[in-house]
Amino acid sequence: MAIGFSFQWLFLLCLVSSVPFSLSRITPRFPSSLISPEKVSVSTTTKLYKTSYFTQTLDHFNFLPQSYQTFQQRYLINDTFWGGAKTKAPIFVYTGNEGEIEWFAQNTGFMFETAPHFKALLVFLEHRFYGKSIPFGGDKEVAYSNTSTLGYLSSTQALADYATLIIDLKNNISAVDSPVVVFGGSYGGMLAAWFRLKYPHVAIGALASSSPILGFENLTSPYSFNNIVTQDFKSESENCYQVIKDSWQQIEDTAKTSKGINLLRKSFNLCKNYEYIGDYLESWLSTAFVYTAMTDYPTPSNFLNPLPAYPVKQMCKAIDNPKSGRNSNTFEKLYGAANIYYNYSGTATCFDLEDNSDPHGLSEWSWQACTEIILPTGGSTNQSIFPAYEWHYSDRASSCQRAFGIHPRRTWITTHFGGFGIERVLKRFGSNIIFFNGLRDPWSGGGVLKNISETIVAIVAKEGAHHVDLRFSTKEDPEWLKEVRKQEVRIIEGWISQYYHDLAHLSF
Repeated sequence: MAIGFSFQWLFLLCLVSSVPFSLSRITPRFPSSLISPEKVSVSTTTKLYKTSYFTQTLDHFNFLPQSYQTFQQRYLINDTFWGGAKTKAPIFVYTGNEGEIEWFAQNTGFMFETAPHFKALLVFLEHRFYGKSIPFGGDKEVAYSNTSTLGYLSSTQALADYATLIIDLKNNISAVDSPVVVFGGSYGGMLAAWFRLKYPHVAIGALASSSPILGFENLTSPYSFNNIVTQDFKSESENCYQVIKDSWQQIEDTAKTSKGINLLRKSFNLCKNYEYIGDYLESWLSTAFVYTAMTDYPTPSNFLNPLPAYPVKQMCKAIDNPKSGRNSNTFEKLYGAANIYYNYSGTATCFDLEDNSDPHGLSEWSWQACTEIILPTGGSTNQSIFPAYEWHYSDRASSCQRAFGIHPRRTWITTHFGGFGIERVLKRFGSNIIFFNGLRDPWSGGGVLKNISETIVAIVAKEGAHHVDLRFSTKEDPEWLKEVRKQEVRIIEGWISQYYHDLAHLSF
């Protein structure tokens, strides 16, 4: 079985065109489940959800004839624990990310595990243009064919989809008075926070986990992301950090000759005889380091790939104490580390650096990253674990021009949703949002890390990784993680209690 680096670098590869690839220009995408879902608890494995479809409007913001076209939007629903409309039991809604909604539902155990306590109805909404929620007759080739069709893919359209579907669903099940709380992680967490701000009449609160809503230009340093990856590895082992940091030039120098290419192919157990290897190998290794840092969970996981508990620590152990002894060369050490991410299950016989498969329908993130979600994450300082690189917006703009023939709307997100002076702004009009961030997550650099008001709360976990709070719980979870989830439950309880109190005392 050959294992490749899958879709996560497809965005990067489709942008570089004929320009020589540079590791330092890597633009990480939000991680979605690329391999298989988390192992769910026994009580929920038999029937996680039912699949339904909603006839959705193509364009919520124009009244041209083509705007009235419709498509089938998929959503998943679980009413196992719902207290029903008569009791005004709450509805928990997951605001879907950039991929098939099933993968997010199967990795969001927090909602399933808290549903019995709240007697909540669970709904997972799929984002337009992903999974099976494809406009233009459900035909991906047509929907993805050009900018005229892809122009309907945006966060604002997706949020309007969610509002429309939620309101219609509540009407259909006679649950108009049931309070709605939205949940999301990563990009889905950004959507959850923005949904609460833009549609406060639809949702009474939002849990936005690992959502870098401040991760935009002039708000967060473009060096923040790689600085956190660097610190994750450096905190485990200075030697581990130094070996990785020094390896990139070694790889580049070795890849300059056919003899060196053959050495790299053998050292990393690659499936093919590559004529050119350096940049692909660097991308493959960097993928492992970045996503291991993001998913440095305290218990074994199966989110991106099967991984042990504290996988960064395990990677550094492979580098610091290689199986072949102290005299192992750098490539052997890196190969041992890469195996933690790519082959922890031990099933891979070789690795394919050119595997750009997209098994879970994630490919159109490249469009969003070229139009509105302009997250400057590629910068690296001289101290970075990756080669030093100065991030420039012009690099992204020219790449997007080559890929799609468009220029990004550089400041649209902060214009539409805000971000600057967020402490002052949200204190004036926002409420009922939980922002969770784990400081080992590279995306936390663009997260809300301080309380904004009594009802807009930041929960920060020093040892936390990417939306770890939303995962299914295990007996091995550390106490800090258990406390995070208890705090989130208490806050949501307060929102719902206040809602019922206000509903009972309405007078007009």
